Parts: sequence; C-alpha cells; structure tokens
Amino acid sequence: MAKTKKALAVIGAAYGDEGKGLMTDKLVWECGARLVVRTNGGAQAGHTVTTPDGKRHVFSHLGSGALAGARTHLAQYFVAHPMFFLGERERVLSLGGEVGMSADPRVVVTTPFDILVNQIVEEARGIARHGSCGMGFGETIERNLRPDLALSVADLTASRLGIVSKLERIRRNWVPERLLALGILEMPERFKDILKDDAVMRRFLDDCDAFVEAVDVMGDADIGDGIVFEGAQGLLLDQDYGAFPHVTRSNTGILNMASVAREAGIGTIDATYATRAYTTRHGAGPLAHDGDVMDYVEIVDPTNIHNDWQGTIRAAPLDLDVLAGAIRYDMARAEGIDLSASIAVTCLDQVDGAAALYAGDERKTVSANGLLEAVCDATGLGVSFVSEGPTRAAVSKTRKALAA
Repeated sequence: MAKTKKALAVIGAAYGDEGKGLMTDKLVWECGARLVVRTNGGAQAGHTVTTPDGKRHVFSHLGSGALAGARTHLAQYFVAHPMFFLGERERVLSLGGEVGMSADPRVVVTTPFDILVNQIVEEARGIARHGSCGMGFGETIERNLRPDLALSVADLTASRLGIVSKLERIRRNWVPERLLALGILEMPERFKDILKDDAVMRRFLDDCDAFVEAVDVMGDADIGDGIVFEGAQGLLLDQDYGAFPHVTRSNTGILNMASVAREAGIGTIDATYATRAYTTRHGAGPLAHDGDVMDYVEIVDPTNIHNDWQGTIRAAPLDLDVLAGAIRYDMARAEGIDLSASIAVTCLDQVDGAAALYAGDERKTVSANGLLEAVCDATGLGVSFVSEGPTRAAVSKTRKALAA
C-alpha cells in the first residue's frame, strides 16, 4: 500500500495531565480534521477540553476533538469500557459535540470483574500502591492474553449466549485464579457480594448493547487522511520506558500510532509532544525533584482533584534531561514512518514571571521565554505551541513572555 496519507499526533511527554486534550482540540479546530484516533489507554484517561464559550468536558472514550466537530475512532490498542461509555456520550451530545464513533474489532473490552480484581489488589497493596485508577485497565489487558477469556468489540457483535458463557467463566474461574496469583488469599466481603450479583452482569450486558448500537465497527486499515492521533497518559508511564511497576499497561507514545499508521497507509506523522511549564504526577511513583520549592507557580487544575485511588496531584520543576530523554526514546520508535516533531508548552499562564527548571543537577530560574528556549535547546525541537489558558483561544504559535 502506498503510504501517501498524513496525520497529526498529540503525545504526552511526562506522566499525563500535560494538556493533550487542549492540544487535540486546538489541532482539530485549526486543521479541520474530521477524525481523532485514540491509540492507547481507555476510560481511565481524563483529557480536559474547555471551549472559548465555556463548555467543558473531561474526555475518556471520545476523542478530545469532539467539541470541535471531529468523530472518534478507537484503534486496536484501545481498551473499551462500555460501563462508562453511554454516560459520556450523552454528556458530549448535550454540549453539542460530535458523538460519531467507530472501533477496530480487535479493541478489547473491560468487564466489571476486571474492575473488581483491580480494586481488590490495589487496596491490598496499601502504601505500596502502584498508582492505579481502579478502573480495571491493566487487568483487562492481562485477561485478554487468555484466548478463552478474551472479550473484544468483535465479540460484542456476536451471539449474546457466547458473551454470557464467557462472562461466567471469567466470574467463576478467572477472578479467583487471578487473585490467588496476585497473592490475595481471601476476597473482602463487600467484593464477594458484587461478584455473585447477577444484576451486575445484566447491567453490563445492557451497556454492551448500547455500545454496539452507538459505535460502528471499522478496521484501522480504513482510517482516512488528515486525522489526529491522540495518545493517553504520558511517555514516563510507558510500559517499556517508565519506572516499573508505576506504569500503565500500554505504550503511550508513537509506537502504537506508527503501527496503526502503517496499517492505514499513513506515511507521515507530525507529532506534538506536550509538557506543562512544570511537571505533575497523579498517583504513586517517582517524580524527579518531588518536594522541591514550587512558589513560582500557581497550579489551577479542576480536573485532577484528590481521589482515593491516586491521592493528590504532585508537582515539581521541569527537568530538561528527563523531558529530552523521553522524547528521544519515543521518536526512535517510529519505524516505517516519516516523523517530524515539535513541543507544546502548556500552563505557562500559571508561572509567576519566572520559572524554575533543572538541567543536569542544577536548578535554574529563567523567564517564560527563557524556559521555552531551554526546552528547544534540550530537545533539539522547536516549540510549536504555547498555552496561556485552558481554551484553544489561549493557545498560540507565538512565544509570549509573561509580564515581569
């Protein structure tokens, strides 16, 4: 197949929460893209888009270009979560967004039993938690390694009897086997009630029916030209690159995008790597310079509020070596694709006149423009976008220094 098609891409360069939703919305609006392709993650994603007229949504299934008029395609590496899909679809529809969606038949599906295992195990880890969102993402991946227990979008379009039979095997056999393999000898009582409740399965089957009714089945090979790939999480959570076990069970950067692109006949990807003007992490795991003085920034983040699974979001100065290393590693994985790349620096409006950053082991204080220059020098890439607010109207291709 001749690879004449082109695509844009948005990739988080840190631990997630870098502004991927904002940048996807911006690119769709600016370029008129009609399709956003989700290439990893699942419903645990939280990509916030606020429109200039005040509409706001935190995207999980639907692509972050929906409020700018783009349809969504779930590529083969996405994990669908029918239990959470319908509510999001109705919310986006109420905001006037585009809810048209397609999914590759190979997309795997989360069941309530994956959530149950995930939450039992993460609770049992106590202070040694991995940082899971508790939504069953990693457990879905693990279960689907077993062909006899795998559940995909293709299965949802098959016979109801086959789905029920598979769910019963998951409930009766897989759950206790998986818990035992993870060192859980006794299931907490409240989870036992959920496991044996047939109403949970009936509700899930209804959710699957609603998903199938609303989502077209379309292979990745049929993706058209001029699309936007939207990554989830960030490079420092990539299962091959991040600090195990505090990673996500997916590849968060260009690897999946390149694979989908090759299948779709897309030969060129222009990627935007997003980073805040500082670094954040929501959930357990290492964060370079955690606890460092952050009095130069006023963080405004209504999406990442404290929750029982991931705690409170943490922040630290931007580390240029970490940023550059992650991007270099990722760009080397674009096999068979003509890749160009640039940086988007978000949340620059939250920096009060001057910003801190690290280069090597040295902490430096620089102006806003100095931070952008330092990012360029460290990564060897240009800064293509700067955001000084939460909407696409506040994203500019012009470097703007904050008032001293």
